[in-house]
Amino acid sequence: MSLLSVRSLTKRFGDLTAVDDAAFDVEDGEFVSILGPSGSGKSTILRMVAGFETPTEGEIVLAGEDIVGTPPFERDINMVFQNLALFPHLSVADNIEYGLKQRGVPKDERERRTEEMLEMVRLPGYGPRDPSELSGGEQQRVALARALVNEPALVLFDEPLSSLDRKLRQHMQTELQRIQAETGITFLYVTHDQEVALSVSDRLVVLNDGLVEQVGSVESLYEEPESQFVADFIGDVNTLEAQVVSTDDDTLTVETGGLECALPGRNGFDTGDRIHVCVRPHDVDLDATPDPDAGGTFTASGTVRTRSYQGSDTVYTVATDRWGDVVADVRGSTFDVGDAVSVAWDGSDVYLFAAGDETKTETERPPEAT
Repeated sequence: MSLLSVRSLTKRFGDLTAVDDAAFDVEDGEFVSILGPSGSGKSTILRMVAGFETPTEGEIVLAGEDIVGTPPFERDINMVFQNLALFPHLSVADNIEYGLKQRGVPKDERERRTEEMLEMVRLPGYGPRDPSELSGGEQQRVALARALVNEPALVLFDEPLSSLDRKLRQHMQTELQRIQAETGITFLYVTHDQEVALSVSDRLVVLNDGLVEQVGSVESLYEEPESQFVADFIGDVNTLEAQVVSTDDDTLTVETGGLECALPGRNGFDTGDRIHVCVRPHDVDLDATPDPDAGGTFTASGTVRTRSYQGSDTVYTVATDRWGDVVADVRGSTFDVGDAVSVAWDGSDVYLFAAGDETKTETERPPEAT
């Protein structure tokens, strides 16, 4: 059963449409992230769910009740803000139990639940401390404990990890997953950081310029993007300009960079259509033999332009004779800058999108490749 249902949600600020007809569900106990670039409307959606903004149109249904118009303090929702918003004049314990005190919870129960929360976020004994004495990661934990102590139906997160360094951010990602699993409370998390979203989420809502591009599991959005925007934003892709040369019932033939490639199992395009052929860097093979016919449906010769060692693999930028720069993420092979190589990948690994519309656009990929 859906805990939260967003339907036809729209928010306009004068002539600006910040959120345009958004719709998605969050199931009870899920960890869902709204992912998109800055200015895409993510935080506006979160603020409407929290009650800090009023929708221009649409419904926000929480546990079966439309909460549009309900004041924030009457919603069974808590929020962790980007700036954390801890009270500097209160101790850690007083910060955590503030909401309980406002609800008239007796002192002994407030203290008990606060201690339980400090244990949950692995800060036992920190109650008497001043927030200013804590590290950034510790302050994050206090803010999380304060949001959870009331046992709300839903906790909202507005990019709370953005100010942390990468190592601490990765640690807090793990902690968020652990705490969400232990409490069973539903999390709705907003971020522009795909690494964070991919790491912590059960499902993603990808937002672009106020529009919901795609909703689904992390795996489905990465492996089956429904638009070029999603393919570009969830992971990395190489994009080639191409034209459809011919079509029949089960094969699409495209021309790109002077090379014609027959792609079995494709349809949905017409002869003459301009399209984009996209391939993930990890599907690109490199070979020391600069032979454009070395194998694979798409092949080109080139020269290694940059090399970035990543530990388990190495990312190369290859200047090719057909398509300009192609990025390859390779494991188990070593090339140097200036080496002559061939790049190749199989047609079953590519995504095809209609050119000229990088938002909602038709996508084709054979079933066996998804």
